[in-house]
Amino acid sequence: MPKQKTHKGLSKRVKITATGKVRCKRAGSGHLMSSKNAKRRRRLSSSNIMNRTAAKTARTVLCK
Repeated sequence: MPKQKTHKGLSKRVKITATGKVRCKRAGSGHLMSSKNAKRRRRLSSSNIMNRTAAKTARTVLCK
């Protein structure tokens, strides 16, 4: 049986931390930033840790 290929689209969007958590970009920071206040924009600029269920699926398709 052949090896499972890495999902290249997801591998460009997430990173695996040293402890095995999945780090990703926060949702809602793509456009329409002028209507969002500065505190919200700062929070959106930081990275986010995926929840356990989504991270498990992400690690499977990333082959790690």
